[in-house]
Amino acid sequence: MAALQTTLTTAWLGPLLWAALYISDYVLTLTCARLYRAQGKIVFEGSYEITPGYQADVDALRQVSPRFVAALLLSTAYLWLVRSVAAWVELQVLYVGVLGAMVLIQVTVHVRHLRNWFIFSRGIHVIDGRLVYPRRFLLMSSAFELLLFAGLYLGLFLLTGSVFVLGGSLGCGILSIKHYQLARHQQTAPIVTT
Repeated sequence: MAALQTTLTTAWLGPLLWAALYISDYVLTLTCARLYRAQGKIVFEGSYEITPGYQADVDALRQVSPRFVAALLLSTAYLWLVRSVAAWVELQVLYVGVLGAMVLIQVTVHVRHLRNWFIFSRGIHVIDGRLVYPRRFLLMSSAFELLLFAGLYLGLFLLTGSVFVLGGSLGCGILSIKHYQLARHQQTAPIVTT
């Protein structure tokens, strides 16, 4: 709890934590995309990347993505702005909730990355056969997993009363809905394998 209080009272610490997690997300995405390409036992229809705006960069394994850099700068500036406005109107709870949403979504995404890294670097050698994920199912699975994390964070909020954790629950819930909507609009095409 003291670490969270320090994050809230130090103006640059929340945005710095966000930026570090966002950069780490992109690095882990590229790392896992490389490992994914090096194997053929697990196949995803379409791009390895779920977020449509980053698919071309991840598919090209682009180390420096202009879209990513722009999103990093804008999202960090947004967090800084929310903190400034919340301090100005003396509504610190707003900043805490937004910071919680942004940070805990990244924590959730990092859990996925670490799972994928483990599967593609350690587990792939013991898997027999081949597993093919249609895009629609991949997006539905993502939506369901995000919904589970939203529920976990909501339960933690009910136990702790932490607005930071409530923000994480709302953030994961909203992202779950977005992935569900992407899945509903996804036409499953035949998977071509080599």
